[in-house]
Amino acid sequence: MGARSSMAELLTAEQAVSLPRIAIESITPTVEQGRYAAKAVQGRPLILSAVLVCDGHGKLAAEVIWRRADDQAGWQRLPLAPRGNDLWQAELTPRQADKLHFAIEAWVDAWASYCDELGKKYQAGVSVELELQEGERLLQDTLAQAEPAHIDMLQELLVELAEARDTDAQVTLLLSPHTGHIMRLAGQRVQLVRSAEYPLDVERPLAEFASWYELFPRSQTEDMNRHGTFDDVIQRLPDIARMGFDVLYFPPIHPIGLTHRKGPNNSLQAGPNDPGSPYAIGSEEGGHDALHPLLGDLEDFHRLVTAARSHDLEVALDFAIQCSPDHPWLREHPGWFNWRPDGSIRYAENPPKKYEDIVNVEFYAEDAMPDLWLALRDVVLFWVEQGVTLFRVDNPHTKPLPFWEWLIADIRQRHPGVIFLAEAFTRPAMMARLGKIGFSQSYTYFTWRNTKQELESYFTELNQPPWRDCYRPNFFVNTPDINPYFLQRSGRAGFLIRAALATMGSGLWGMYSGFELCEAEPLPGREEYLDSEKYQLRPRNWHAPGNIIGEIARLNRIRRNNPALQTHLGFQAYHVWNDNILYFGKRTADLSNFILVAVCLDPFNAQEAHFELPLWEFGLNDDATTHGEDLMNGHTWLWHGKTQWMRIEPWYLPFGIWRIRPAA
Repeated sequence: MGARSSMAELLTAEQAVSLPRIAIESITPTVEQGRYAAKAVQGRPLILSAVLVCDGHGKLAAEVIWRRADDQAGWQRLPLAPRGNDLWQAELTPRQADKLHFAIEAWVDAWASYCDELGKKYQAGVSVELELQEGERLLQDTLAQAEPAHIDMLQELLVELAEARDTDAQVTLLLSPHTGHIMRLAGQRVQLVRSAEYPLDVERPLAEFASWYELFPRSQTEDMNRHGTFDDVIQRLPDIARMGFDVLYFPPIHPIGLTHRKGPNNSLQAGPNDPGSPYAIGSEEGGHDALHPLLGDLEDFHRLVTAARSHDLEVALDFAIQCSPDHPWLREHPGWFNWRPDGSIRYAENPPKKYEDIVNVEFYAEDAMPDLWLALRDVVLFWVEQGVTLFRVDNPHTKPLPFWEWLIADIRQRHPGVIFLAEAFTRPAMMARLGKIGFSQSYTYFTWRNTKQELESYFTELNQPPWRDCYRPNFFVNTPDINPYFLQRSGRAGFLIRAALATMGSGLWGMYSGFELCEAEPLPGREEYLDSEKYQLRPRNWHAPGNIIGEIARLNRIRRNNPALQTHLGFQAYHVWNDNILYFGKRTADLSNFILVAVCLDPFNAQEAHFELPLWEFGLNDDATTHGEDLMNGHTWLWHGKTQWMRIEPWYLPFGIWRIRPAA
């Protein structure tokens, strides 16, 4: 038999006897063993759990200990409760946006072990005289090592035990909840072991539950020849608020360069009155901390932010780290950019796309470290000081990850309520990494998930580790860059299908203006809009026939009234015997709010099928009666039994949203 090397052989006996007998495993929520913070939300219960393993039959006890990250001594405690099969859990509800640390402590509970043995023998009619003596000894030993605050309670308990008139009274006293409470407070923690510490990033509720509405301020005009202003946006606020949105998001609102300015439909030549792409940031009038003069000045912007807040809307800005060739930084800090051997500057490319009107900064240029990084951080701080609370970050996956990890931590240390949305349609690992390093939420693959199998699989994946703990999906139904093929050909029903999937599937969703009017005219053969608003003004008739404004408002109202819909978590697909219908549930942990959603994925034809009510979730029999309510129209009824039947006619309404509860 060959030589073997193992930890057991390398340890001495003296070392082995000092090892902990209790193993703490499978701690959740954690991200990469604590390298990054798991995400949590202020005011939302968070389940902390661990698997505890110990030899023998002794009873264990455990607690979650937690503190603010900047308070090394301020530990608070929560008891962990056993849930079976060695799993222990506690529920923590953070009360403010903050950075927290938590750990798990576990120990052998000598008193609980003693009570378990005493109770079994007493109930079996076995003599317990020795056990009563052992109980008294445990109380005496605890008293000898007790903190001053516990001495009186223990002394009183020993007096009561001595005065107990018989065995029955003594057993009753020793097994009483009152005695157990005293011993939990004062008892010794035998074989105590503590896990490593793990971070939690607690954000305000808007980080997990929000409805985003994107518009170009310059298009808030009724005249193609008049540039919209911040005051024009203010006039639109009541309509946006009535639709139920709580985030108003603007693409860049900075001065736009003239060099290589793009014309309509991304043409290379702009006319004298073409406004150009707002992503070509910077001109003689300023850069990232300046406003396009035709929109208004800072006073006008402040008035807009104040007016938005009066409608319960928060303003989000695009943080796009790119520059027009006319940006002041090229003159002031040429070392921040990438210059070619012939002295020309390298413009942005994403082959086959070219962006001749944009140049990128060079993060690791010698002159850029750390001055460029600090300047970009100061841009964000500037807009926070102007009242901006959310930032949609353009293509963060093309910028250094260390930069984002540093910038987001720096901003949120100063302003914990600031939220960052990653516009990252990229590889899954990169999207998850952006969540780990601090982005509050992210764009997703939802835009391209259309079939039942695709949607079920994706929604389920987002509910499982590691995505569950590090990533919050924002289901945008369209963007100025993306006119999805499904919407191009599906008509009004298709827009309602995507709206229902987004609003019901995630606590975060967004739409780019024009979606409510079912705009879908594409560039031929492209997933882009014809006459894209990125390159021209686009006035609209916001009350055009065929709009879905009322349905969007109703969907947002349903979300606000049902906690189960205020997160992407809690999703569960259920059985429906038709591949053209996606049928799922969203429910709170205590099942007090249970929503069923059925969406017809075919925008042209009626679909019908039998489906199952999830009676087992409530612990009900297959023939039980449940109460149903249609949340789109308020109708109510009783369902009898598990198997039911549905018919969905997409030209009427391509989805159903029902609240279910056991019948009284």
